[in-house]
Amino acid sequence: MSLEVGIVGLPNVGKSSLFNTLTKAGAQASNFPFTTIEPNVGIVEVPDARLKFLRETYQSAKTIPATIKFVDIAGLVKGASAGEGLGNQFLSHIRSVDAIVEVVRVFDDANVIHVAGQVNPDEDISTVNTELLLADLEQAQKALERLEKNKKPSSTDAHYYLYAIGERSAIMKTSLEKAIELFNRGEPLRTQPELAIELKQFQFLTAKPLLYVANVGETVDQAKLEQINAHAQKENATVIAISVKAELEIVDLPEAEQAEYRKELSLISGLGQVIQASYALLDLITFFTAGPKESRAWTIARGAKAPQAAGVIHTDFERGFIRAQVFNVEDLQKYGSEKAVKEAGKLRSEGKDYVVQDGDVVEFLFNV
Repeated sequence: MSLEVGIVGLPNVGKSSLFNTLTKAGAQASNFPFTTIEPNVGIVEVPDARLKFLRETYQSAKTIPATIKFVDIAGLVKGASAGEGLGNQFLSHIRSVDAIVEVVRVFDDANVIHVAGQVNPDEDISTVNTELLLADLEQAQKALERLEKNKKPSSTDAHYYLYAIGERSAIMKTSLEKAIELFNRGEPLRTQPELAIELKQFQFLTAKPLLYVANVGETVDQAKLEQINAHAQKENATVIAISVKAELEIVDLPEAEQAEYRKELSLISGLGQVIQASYALLDLITFFTAGPKESRAWTIARGAKAPQAAGVIHTDFERGFIRAQVFNVEDLQKYGSEKAVKEAGKLRSEGKDYVVQDGDVVEFLFNV
């Protein structure tokens, strides 16, 4: 499963620096707007202590973790929805990602220019989110106009607009009208999950899951942090506060020294939180396969059944699915060995209707 999370925000808030700490990819980060024009892309491993445990238990020759793709997108400015700055480019890049990490500047630094002249998280968030809402509003209005004219879209915009007739057309018209009302009230589509699902094919920007990363300084300004929390509560979003500058310094240290340095500074691994929260944004879970050759983490949507999980490994596994031998990694941790898990009655044989759970260790039996 290929997952993309876009890192967005105003210029000079720490987007590229966060990207660099996440990916160690060395994306350019400089003190002037629009350093990032074409998106930087990096693959990041999802930290999971359970995979390390499986490797040690099975003495696996190698381990393969779950991954997420992070995309560092150009800074947005006021008027982007009307083409200001790199607006159109920004919007096209963000439309292609599965979820959004919005970096909000909380730190004060006279040496790092703020595009508005002062650090104000409330105004910064309003600027970014208003541009996304305006872009969605324009798209929804155009889609509604096409639907009312019953006109088939051209090939250039067929990706975004649904051509529907009859009863389906009436349902879609009602859904678009509801979305337009929502956007006019300044509310993102993610606050109405059922409506967002109905309009999924339009790829509305404000329907995407959202994580705010508050980029704090050495001391945390609680009043400014509360501004971000207030937005998150209204928008069905989450917040993580980290010091990107500190993380950038720590990530360059040898791995053995990083934990010690964090302990000295009383820093929790903000990067791990960002990665795991990004994974959770999409309501994903992890199941495992394990053995002497390899222990591996696999990503599936929550609620996926055993044949679908098998298909993530190989389409033949899903097509010829017979059953799955399943136990949870927590039981393995509790009982100490697969043999003990089986003796405790925790190893189960499950059929095609079994809903795979986070942390399941699975062996699929199939025939093609």
